[in-house]
Amino acid sequence: MRYKCPIARSVPQSEFLDAARQVFSAHGYSGATVERIADAAGVSRVTLHRRGISKDGLLSELVAAATEDYQQRLWPALTATGSAAGRLVQALESLCAMAEEHMGLLTALREQSDGVFHEDGEEALTRNVFTEPFERLLCDGVDDGTLQVTDPEETATVLFNLVGWSYIHLRRGHGWSPERASRAVIEPLLHGLLAKDAALAGASR
Repeated sequence: MRYKCPIARSVPQSEFLDAARQVFSAHGYSGATVERIADAAGVSRVTLHRRGISKDGLLSELVAAATEDYQQRLWPALTATGSAAGRLVQALESLCAMAEEHMGLLTALREQSDGVFHEDGEEALTRNVFTEPFERLLCDGVDDGTLQVTDPEETATVLFNLVGWSYIHLRRGHGWSPERASRAVIEPLLHGLLAKDAALAGASR
């Protein structure tokens, strides 16, 4: 009886991406070895090598997909009716939801380098693709009188980083629920911590 070589399983790229996402989430960037990714995909390391698949290549594809997802999630807040302040809350809640879904990937990126989020320059702002939705909402808020902002571009960078990374830290580092972490980072940001009388007293000094 003639020996028949086993037919290699044809693995679609989506399975490699799913495997990489699982490994990045479980082990971080440094622990996400090619061997672990191959094992999660149910193939050998040689298979990844033959197809030209690398850890950084998979990470880049995941970043591209997550960036597109981010833009789609914030689009409803940009196009909704109502005050800019209300739509800003909607956008910030969407940012937290997006961080929740892609938390493993974002943590891996932060471990490796958060340069993917920054423009070049000595005092770099966050890349426009991430901050432009918030900048537009802030400008709308200035126009309709529901928000007080002196520099929308800079404030958009602060919002993205303050809410996004604080949310991830509270979820990962403190084990807070998604609802608690989202509320904890958004409410003080929007309403402030000073009581109304204290804020007025400070302004009169």
